[in-house]
Amino acid sequence: MTLTMPTPDPAVLERRADIAAALRAIVPGEAVIDAAAELRPFESDGLTAYRQPPMLVVLPETTAQVAAIVRWCHDNGVRVVPRGAGTSLSGGALPLADGVLLGLSRLNRILHVDYVDRVVVAQPGVTNLAITQAVDAEGFYYAPDPSSQIACTIGGNVAENAGGVHCLKYGVTTNNVLGVEFVTPQGDVARLGGSTLEHGGLDLLGLVVGSEGLLGIVTEVTVRILPKPESVSAMLIGFGELEDAGRCVADIIAAGIIPAGMEMMDRPAVHAAEAFVGAGYPLDAEALLIVELDGPQAECDVLVGRVSEIAKKNAAFLVRVAANAEERSAFWAGRKAAFPAAGRVSPDYYCMDGTIPRRKLPDVLARIRALSDDHGLGVINVFHAGDGNLHPLILYDANEPGQLERAEKFGEDILTLCVEVGGVLTGEHGVGVEKRDLMPTMFSEADLAQQKRIKCAFDPKLLLNPGKMIPELHRCAELGRMHVHAGKLPFPELPRF
Repeated sequence: MTLTMPTPDPAVLERRADIAAALRAIVPGEAVIDAAAELRPFESDGLTAYRQPPMLVVLPETTAQVAAIVRWCHDNGVRVVPRGAGTSLSGGALPLADGVLLGLSRLNRILHVDYVDRVVVAQPGVTNLAITQAVDAEGFYYAPDPSSQIACTIGGNVAENAGGVHCLKYGVTTNNVLGVEFVTPQGDVARLGGSTLEHGGLDLLGLVVGSEGLLGIVTEVTVRILPKPESVSAMLIGFGELEDAGRCVADIIAAGIIPAGMEMMDRPAVHAAEAFVGAGYPLDAEALLIVELDGPQAECDVLVGRVSEIAKKNAAFLVRVAANAEERSAFWAGRKAAFPAAGRVSPDYYCMDGTIPRRKLPDVLARIRALSDDHGLGVINVFHAGDGNLHPLILYDANEPGQLERAEKFGEDILTLCVEVGGVLTGEHGVGVEKRDLMPTMFSEADLAQQKRIKCAFDPKLLLNPGKMIPELHRCAELGRMHVHAGKLPFPELPRF
């Protein structure tokens, strides 16, 4: 895949010192970073194959500062790229050579907790896990739990509509966000939604969640929190064949059972995770399911029995129910550590993110194995199996010429396969730059034109996070007609590392 980004504007680069001075007037002290060595930590997000040092980095501490920075950049024709913790795996926070990288890590306070209305109001730099930790003592938690929850922030979760292992039953970020404070591309501050489930007017909140920083910058988030369930039962289920595990997933859902979480790992993932954390996984399993059920104790007991029966009908050779909270934590520790565990078995890996209908799991798993042989690269499969969200980890060595390109083509084939079987390009990582040029495989020209119109309605100057998500968007034409340039963007190729 040849990655292209907007052509740097020489006139903006010539004003770099003046831009830095203007931003220092808004955010004094060391919050504006312009030294080359100090810009390096910001040159990529979690998609480290592509790197571009930003022109400048600015680290505001308040909504007023964010608004003033964005307003100044809008009025002076300077591009802005928002960044949270930098854990994005789709290149959503990849900087621009002539752009200001606006980091939100210093907006990191929980502002309000309301146990009666069951909401938490937090700034975007608060980590996902910190929200649960803040309410844990009162018996509450925040349901979406990405594997990176110890590091990823709630603002980034909103931008990418993040999911997690417990989102099968409780939903992804969009199902758990009630309101946001939002800085528009013009530097105005708006509030969308609030602390209740229903609001009048257009569902602009639905547009903003998952918009990947293209429509504005979130500076405050109101999320719903849930009471901890009365009982939780975790099951470890081993299979001798990957396809049997896939059928078991489909059969559990078809039986009307909605687990809190249902995760799948193939044999390479099981071995990598077990070597990394010692979770007690069976090393002879070709596929492993972790199924967690929650609710009243009597309900959990019944559902454990029903899931056990379904598993055995699908040739499971192991059905183990966690005996206590420690063993349950161990089951999940291996799954949560699957990504870093892959780093112990391969110099590099490329984490994919696509979603398919659950009934297609057996077929897609078989075809991913065939693609692995075709491309000559190993793959570790880790899935949010309950909602069909695949995370194949393609193993490669960036030091070997041509392997990155093969890994990218392998990943492109996986995502194309997801769309082919009735799925979508992403489940929770977002489109960013990684999947941007694959959008036409999923959307028609008319579909993409509507998305471009929305971008232009919010950001007619195309200054906020340009080059991400939407392919071939060049300018917003007059009179609101097509809003798109007919030809391809004159983007230069971005070097890979």
